[in-house]
Amino acid sequence: MVFRIPVLLLVAMPVWAAEVAGVNIDEKTRVGNTELSLTGAGLRKRVFFQVYAIGLYVQDRKADPISQPGPKRVQIHMLRDVGADTFNEALAEGIKANHSEVQAKALEPRVAQLAATIAEIKEAKKGTTIALDWDGKSTQVVIDGKPGGQPIEGEDFYRALLKIWLGDKPVQDDLKRALLGA
Repeated sequence: MVFRIPVLLLVAMPVWAAEVAGVNIDEKTRVGNTELSLTGAGLRKRVFFQVYAIGLYVQDRKADPISQPGPKRVQIHMLRDVGADTFNEALAEGIKANHSEVQAKALEPRVAQLAATIAEIKEAKKGTTIALDWDGKSTQVVIDGKPGGQPIEGEDFYRALLKIWLGDKPVQDDLKRALLGA
């Protein structure tokens, strides 16, 4: 007996490229008018806690995600409640770990701008999605699909954010490998 699945059902099914800790990570996303592809996805752990699932989206999966031009997205799916202060401290620490003291100091006003946007939500609750989008001009924080705060200028700032996960001193080595598709 042969079963046939109508073609319409196959087209209507969502396309997930990965599943991380029960979170389906889409294969494609858009920043502005640009379609981006998932480079990799992974799990941020802290001690024995699962903190968030994360996916990295770029235009060219074979090129270096930090230096390649054009729109990009880091999408974070919270797996536990994390206070804004804790979230912001982790971001600031990740930036400081991958930059000289002078570079980190130059980034401080924009790190403070990002921290203020995150502070508006008070707590990144389990189930919250936080996207850090680079549109080619500025970084936009998107919380559960809605832009939060003002855009943050400077490609150097977005590159600094990427280095939290992809720099020489990433927040977690196996997460870096996963985001790079290794």
